[in-house]
Amino acid sequence: MPESSTCPKCQSLYAYPTGTSMMCPECGHEWIPNEVPEPEEATQESSVVKDANGVVLQDGDTVIIMKDLPVKGASKAIKAGTKVKNIKLTNGDHNIDCKVDGFGAMALKSIFVRKSG
Repeated sequence: MPESSTCPKCQSLYAYPTGTSMMCPECGHEWIPNEVPEPEEATQESSVVKDANGVVLQDGDTVIIMKDLPVKGASKAIKAGTKVKNIKLTNGDHNIDCKVDGFGAMALKSIFVRKSG
């Protein structure tokens, strides 16, 4: 696979062309393959966590889960529409730490939630 199809933000191999740019389906990052971002710009952007609609999330926000999420080791999934209060943002693939009623503490991906409010 050519290097330009690897996402510069999350290193996903599943990026696809959108005409003049490339788009990452995993983190939502869009870039022009011929342009290399400055290192300063890349570190600032990586600390910003956005929900599925592109709204910036902050510690303490309330979010709503957008689709049923299976939980490893649990007999049932977290249902879409479940409200999660007082989230904590972290670095990594699962960038939200929270406590979900009926399931306990867990980490979620921000692409599966939307900000409530």
